Amino acid sequence: MRLNRRHFMSTVAAASIAPRFALAADTLKIVATTGMIADTARRIGGAHVEVQALMGPGVDPHAYRQTRTDITAMTRADLVLWHGLYLEAQMEEFLIKLDRRRTSVPVAAAMPSGVLISHADYEGRFDPHVWMVPNLWTHVAREITRVLSAAKTDAADAFTQNLASFEEELNALQTYGETALSTVPKQARVLLTAHDAFGYFGRAFGYEVIGIQGISTESEAGLNRISTLVDMLVERKIGAAFVESSVSDRNIRALIEGAAAQDHTVTIGGELFSDAMGADGTYEATYIGMIDHNITTIARALGGTVPERGMNGKLAAGS
Repeated sequence: MRLNRRHFMSTVAAASIAPRFALAADTLKIVATTGMIADTARRIGGAHVEVQALMGPGVDPHAYRQTRTDITAMTRADLVLWHGLYLEAQMEEFLIKLDRRRTSVPVAAAMPSGVLISHADYEGRFDPHVWMVPNLWTHVAREITRVLSAAKTDAADAFTQNLASFEEELNALQTYGETALSTVPKQARVLLTAHDAFGYFGRAFGYEVIGIQGISTESEAGLNRISTLVDMLVERKIGAAFVESSVSDRNIRALIEGAAAQDHTVTIGGELFSDAMGADGTYEATYIGMIDHNITTIARALGGTVPERGMNGKLAAGS
């Protein structure tokens, strides 16, 4: 899907509008589009916020459309926090218009442009999957802190303190990723996934990333693409591919079957959380747990050495 510059500039303009807040009496009522944003808002907001996430486990944000219930929740909230960078492609027009009535902030739009990855298929747009790298997610956490502090100035100090604690965890997670992923043999550092969600991850940790689909799951993977990838798997003797919790595994299965037809075995290295977090109430349903799971799963499947239950010993058994 070709995106025009006019549409892009309208998004930038919307992002630059000064916040207009409708304050709740005691706590800020926040609606967040993704689980990653919702969890971060809860970590920073603490007891001063009530956060509802629109998209739960296994939900694909690229294709998600707002429901009537979503619209009601967003129009009644004090703040609506969304990702931006065209992640919520089907909702973007609504979210921009919503800012006329409620403060609606694309929190990833505050990312420094120099750290973003552009994509040839999307003119004037960037890869939205910045949450894959803890050091990058720090920018989003700081923007959420700014927005919350402007909305509830009496709690600004608490938000700042919570951010500092969260950043310590993000730094520890970044270090864990660098350490764990470096134990994988260099020739095995190839990450084959259902769609191209791990570009920032690959750049940060030194992995070649191959997505069957593009940066949006709305793009199609044609037969020629799959056939080409099968030949590559066989030629390079790549033995593992990864499915994603929010994307159909049919293309990965097609690759495995194609490789088997050429007498090459490809196994599923595990399920990764790409665009959505884990089941509600689990460690993997937190931002830290989501990324800990991905790092641990990838490193283990590709021959690295990692703790059995991840950085904090909290991953579900068998993760």
